[in-house]
Amino acid sequence: MQKKLSKLTTLIFVLSLFGCSTDKVDETKNWPAPKIYSEAREELASGNYERAITLFEKLEAGYPFGTYAQQAQLEIAYAYYKQADQAQALAAVERFIKLHPNHPNVDYMYYLRGLINFNDPTSFLDRFYPQDATERDPKGTREAFDAFKRLVEKFPNSEYAPDARLRMKYLVNAMAQYELHVARYYYRRGAYLSAINRAQTAVTDYRESPATEEALFIMVQGYEKLGLTELHDDTQRIFNKNFPNSAFPSKGQRPARRWWDFW
Repeated sequence: MQKKLSKLTTLIFVLSLFGCSTDKVDETKNWPAPKIYSEAREELASGNYERAITLFEKLEAGYPFGTYAQQAQLEIAYAYYKQADQAQALAAVERFIKLHPNHPNVDYMYYLRGLINFNDPTSFLDRFYPQDATERDPKGTREAFDAFKRLVEKFPNSEYAPDARLRMKYLVNAMAQYELHVARYYYRRGAYLSAINRAQTAVTDYRESPATEEALFIMVQGYEKLGLTELHDDTQRIFNKNFPNSAFPSKGQRPARRWWDFW
């Protein structure tokens, strides 16, 4: 019995040595920084984001001081963004901005922060899926807008500022449409005060948005339903003045269908 145990112990020891000897060797161990960076960039360009991130992390760990480490941190944020890993991408962006607030490319990180939130799959784009509008909060939309706004304010002459401004305009319209969508939801269900409040948000917060016309109209109809004559008349005057050729039916008209049936 003792001999069997001894042989078994010896076998286990030999197998463990064999296992150790077959461990994968880190091929990048003795690579210079330029080679690691070049390989990482190739992987990134090929869409091998996980491998690229691994190489950039090795570059940062092996050469923690200087431009290669900084560039690796920047590239890691971009790779996570391309990989659609929003949490990791944002964390990498925030880390870079905190560590290198005066870096010559820090404006790009502000821009990337906006792009990450702009493409957030949980944002306003989810309205195309079967989910009630009142159950969604376009948090990513607002955060994207705030990120682009910070870029434009902090770096007005950045090469990324023109695109950021265009995206801000688009996001303003998207946020206004969200408020309008919720206002419609409440109006259809007879919650007129809630509908008025959401429509008023679209009017006051997003004045330049095309949603203003319908938002004012919802307010007019809501005030009428609630019997608030003075507010109704004041809002109707504002509506008529700003949208004299509106397609929405004016008071006294009898449309063939209810106006909200067109939603």
